[in-house]
Amino acid sequence: MKIARYVVDDEPSYGVVMSEDGEPTWIAQVGGDPLYSKVTATGVRHELSQVRLLAPVIPRSKVIGVGRNYVAHAAEMGAQAPSEPLLFLVPNTAVCGPDDPVVIPDFAHEVHYEGELAVVIGRMCKDVPVDQVPAVIFGYTCANDVTARDLQAGDGQWARAKGCDTFCPLGPWIETEVDPADLELRTRLEGRTVQEDTTASMVHSVAQIVSYVSRAFTLLPGDVILTGTPQGVGPVAAGQRVEVDIEGIGTLANPFVRR
Repeated sequence: MKIARYVVDDEPSYGVVMSEDGEPTWIAQVGGDPLYSKVTATGVRHELSQVRLLAPVIPRSKVIGVGRNYVAHAAEMGAQAPSEPLLFLVPNTAVCGPDDPVVIPDFAHEVHYEGELAVVIGRMCKDVPVDQVPAVIFGYTCANDVTARDLQAGDGQWARAKGCDTFCPLGPWIETEVDPADLELRTRLEGRTVQEDTTASMVHSVAQIVSYVSRAFTLLPGDVILTGTPQGVGPVAAGQRVEVDIEGIGTLANPFVRR
């Protein structure tokens, strides 16, 4: 099931994205927030082309990133893949949605795209065993872990580099029924494929990551975990558009602008 958050006439709503001939076509509106209540149809229907999709979740608590979770990406960054997940925090103010502009601030001069699979937590949990992780996951979405490399190198830690406003696009919706073990992931810059791999190449699996993260942090409904990016990261400039496409989920696209 694809759960979207969208707006019509300035009123944010949730809905289930329905397909015709295999293509997402329309949205069946549901009542309440699916993270906290049972999905119940309202009977209202909207064509997908007539709504504006929003970030499918705004984490009430936190976004947690995982660095260097693909061997080839670690190598292209001049490092080795860590033996345990390398964690960092991103403020929820960095989240934006499909087609929202990613704003490059005037103090960042080398900004990169990073296409990633994102995990959305569905229930409060702590110290989750690996084999019980599926029970605490609400679903999955696409993410672009935008990173200012010059800030990353100059600051010595990653808070500004990855946490600026709009640096964490999520979308286009949350898929609740996909198996994350071996999904094709592609990132396109101006229509050209720049990243291409599968989630099977992750050093640490989704279950291992969620379990590990839950040992350090209590996870709350709506928390998002970014699972790392494959090789092929590179610069993006104002005026360009980046698309992150993940098999079984959909495509997240965002233009980049300079403030």
